[in-house]
Amino acid sequence: MKAIIRKCRIVSPGSDYNGKIWDILIDDGMISKIASHIDANDAREISSPNLHMSIGWVDLFSSIPDPGYEHRETLESGSKSAAAGCFTSIFITPNTKPAITTKSQVEYVMSQNNTLPAEILPMGCISKNGEGKDLAEMYDMHNSGATLFSDGLNPVQNPNLMIKALLYAMANDTLIVQIPDETHISAHGLINEGLVSTTLGLPGKPSIAEELMISRDIELLRYTGSKLHITGISTASGLEKIRKAKKEGLNITCSVTPYHLFFSEEDLNTYDTNLKVNPPIRTSSDRESLRSGLHDGTIDCITSHHQPLHHDDKHCEFEYAKYGMNGFETCFSAAVASMGYSDDLITKLSINPRKISKMDMPEIKEGVQACLTLFDPTIECVYSKDNLKSLSKNSAFLNKPLLGKVIGTIHNKKININP
Repeated sequence: MKAIIRKCRIVSPGSDYNGKIWDILIDDGMISKIASHIDANDAREISSPNLHMSIGWVDLFSSIPDPGYEHRETLESGSKSAAAGCFTSIFITPNTKPAITTKSQVEYVMSQNNTLPAEILPMGCISKNGEGKDLAEMYDMHNSGATLFSDGLNPVQNPNLMIKALLYAMANDTLIVQIPDETHISAHGLINEGLVSTTLGLPGKPSIAEELMISRDIELLRYTGSKLHITGISTASGLEKIRKAKKEGLNITCSVTPYHLFFSEEDLNTYDTNLKVNPPIRTSSDRESLRSGLHDGTIDCITSHHQPLHHDDKHCEFEYAKYGMNGFETCFSAAVASMGYSDDLITKLSINPRKISKMDMPEIKEGVQACLTLFDPTIECVYSKDNLKSLSKNSAFLNKPLLGKVIGTIHNKKININP
C-alpha cells in the first residue's frame, strides 16, 4: 500500500532532513521518496495542519497482563492501544499469570508480533515467578530475546538478589529496570504522605520509601559496576540522588510518567481512584522538580506505566482500589500539556529509550524500511472512554483538555492512522 505523508516537519537529530518540511512517499513499508512535493494519485494521503514525524516511539515500561488477566488487556488490544498512542515498540512487565520467568514465556509473547501493530517486547523476571526470592532463568530468557529484566510492579527488595541481577546484567549486556519503592515502609500507604493524606484521612506513603530504594540501588550499582534504569521517579530528592550518581559516572538512567508530570497530590481531593498509582503522585514542588529534570536531561525518557485495570478494580472505595492507570494513548498529549512541546520531548520518547535498551536506531531516509511516528503538537484533544482502544478505561486524563494529537504510526509494513 502506498501513502504520502504530506508537508511534514521531520524531527530527526543528526539527519539532513531534521527540522525541514517534506513530502514522504511510503511504498510497501519502505520510504521510497522524500521531496518538497510528490505527486502520486494512487497513494493514500496523510496530512494535518502542523504534521510532525519522528522515528517510532518506544515505551520502556508498561503492563499487558496476558496471559492470566485477559479481561484487563490482551496482547492484541494492548498493541492496538500502544499503536494508537504512537508507540511502535513497547516493553511489558513480567507480571502475568504465570509470570514471564522462562524462555518459553518470552517466546510466547514475541511470537505474536507478526500480526500486531506495535511490537511487544517482554521483560524477563529477575526472580522466579517475580516473588523476590531466587534468581530466575535470566540466561535462558536472554537467549530467547529478553534484553530487559525486572520484577515489574514488584520491585526487588532483597539486596543480595539485586546484586546478583546487576552482575548478570553486566556480564551479558542486559539492563535491570526497577521501580523505586521500599515496600516495608508504610506498606499500607495509599497516597503521598503529607497534608493532603491527613486531610483526606487516607494512609500516607512517605517519599523516603522511594528515596531509600534509590540510594540502596545506587550503592549496589556502584559496587557491581553494572547498569540500572529507575522508572517512575516521583520525588525531588530521589531525582537529585540520580543526578549526583550520573555526575559521578555511574551507568544509571531514569524515566518519569506523564501523570507525575501533570498531576499533584491536590488533585486527589476528589478521591479519584484513577489517581491511585505507585509510586504515588507527590507534591506540586516535586512535580516542578520532575519537569525541570526532564528539561535539563537528568530524566532520560518518558514511560507510560500503562497499567490497565477492570472497571471493578477502580469503581470501589479508595482503600480497595488497585494501583495503576491506563497510559498508552494519552501519554504524548499529557506530556505536552505538562511541559509544552519541544523536539527534545520527542528525543525522550524515541531516541533515548532505544539507546537505553540497545535497540536498533531506525533512519529517516530513502530506501529504508519505515519505522515512523506521526503527530501534531498543536491540536487540542480530549479523550473519552469511547475512543480508547484499550480494553480498560482507568485513566484520570479522560475528559480533560490536553494538547498534542497522536496521528499514527507506520511500522512493520503496517499503516496505523487514528480517526
